[in-house]
Amino acid sequence: MIQFLVHEKTDTVGVATEDIKAGQVAKGLFMDTQDPIEMKALKDIPLGHKIALTDFAVGDTVIKYGHDIGKVVAAIKAGDHVHIHNLKTKRW
Repeated sequence: MIQFLVHEKTDTVGVATEDIKAGQVAKGLFMDTQDPIEMKALKDIPLGHKIALTDFAVGDTVIKYGHDIGKVVAAIKAGDHVHIHNLKTKRW
């Protein structure tokens, strides 16, 4: 069963297709290549929220659907929950 989807191979986050619990090794799928991926969740990731596929430093850019969706405002580790507490738009 797939717990998260990654739309493009260049994306740096996946989207949870169900609630993922901290410590769970979640199974994912790259939609463009159909390649599988696994990621151990460091924190709970609610349905529809993002899971980091790589480590990020403050100021890094997050890519989702092949597009820049914002800048990192607090360090993120691979497997962390990515949301408004550590990611902000570059618009303001």
